[in-house]
Formats: sequence, structure tokens, C-alpha cells
Amino acid sequence: MSFGDPNNPYGQQHAQPGHPGQPPQGVPPQYGYPQQPYGMPPAPGMGGIPGGGMPPLAHWGQRVGAHLLDGLIILGPMYALGLIDLANSDDPATAGPGPLFVVGLLYAAAMAFFQLYKEGKTGQTIGKKVLGISVRREADGGTLGFGMALVRKLAHFLDSIPCYLGWLWPVWDDKNQTFADKVCSTVVVKVGKG
Repeated sequence: MSFGDPNNPYGQQHAQPGHPGQPPQGVPPQYGYPQQPYGMPPAPGMGGIPGGGMPPLAHWGQRVGAHLLDGLIILGPMYALGLIDLANSDDPATAGPGPLFVVGLLYAAAMAFFQLYKEGKTGQTIGKKVLGISVRREADGGTLGFGMALVRKLAHFLDSIPCYLGWLWPVWDDKNQTFADKVCSTVVVKVGKG
């Protein structure tokens, strides 16, 4: 340490060869990713390839489980309220949507928006949080933001076009990506249940 060095006003030690320097005090580390020296570009291999600094990739079963749980959370109450309306109608064969179904429909729309917002902000919907997985940008491991989360959700259309093959693609893909993940440069990683 050189306290009197005018080029080093903070009295920090110089990094030894082979050891990265420390980030300045007050810079929070990114959760789940190795710290980079302040002002340094990311190390090679940080772009989502396993072993390159990204948490382990989520397997297909976790992704399917989270998707099913999210679908149940969004659509379950709507269908339940619709069935209650149907059961309370005079003639179920000619019954139209009742007030409870409309409430369920409004709930489903609000919950779908909330889930999309949470996925963009934190990388996790409720289902993903329960199963301990998160959607991240492949390049730097950051969260997507609402706009990109919406684009990714719409891009899942590509997974359904060729006989739903894109939904199965993570089973054999080296990065466990669907077609939508590849187009949007995202990966789904394990982050622990919280």
C-alpha cells in the first residue's frame, strides 16, 4: 500500500498479478454473478454459457412447472367464477357470461399484467419464484425490463408455430432455450427458491 502516492489518492492496494482489483466501496455486488473490477468489461464467457459466471441453467421440468403454475394462478379463478355463474343460471345450455365470470376475466387480465411486470422487474413470475428459476438476459445476466418481457412473451408464438416444437427445444438445446429465448437473447437460470 502506498499512502503517499499522488496517483493513488484513496490508498488502495494495487492488484497483484492474477488477482482482480476490488470494486470501489459502496458499489453493490450483483446477485449471483461474480464481481468485476470497477470500470472493467465483463470477463469472457460471462454471456450465459454454463461455467462462465451465470448461475446453472434451469431444466425443462422446472420451466414447465412454473408455466403451469402461472397458468393456474391466472386462469383458475376466472374459470371457477365462470362455473359458479353457470351453476347459478336457470338454463346452463343457454347461459351467457355472468357477472362473476366478468370479475374473473378482469382478475385474469390484471394478474397477467402483474406477472409480466414482475418477470420484467425481477426475472420471476409467481410460478418461477416458487420453483426457484429466473429469466435473465444472456449477455449480462440482468433482468429484462417490462418491454423486453412483453416482447419475449409475444415471441413465444414462434415456439408454437412448428407443431409446438419450440416449447420442447430446451430439452436438447445446450443453453436450454426456447425459440423465443433465442430470438430475445434470454436464458432461464436457477436462483434458489424464495
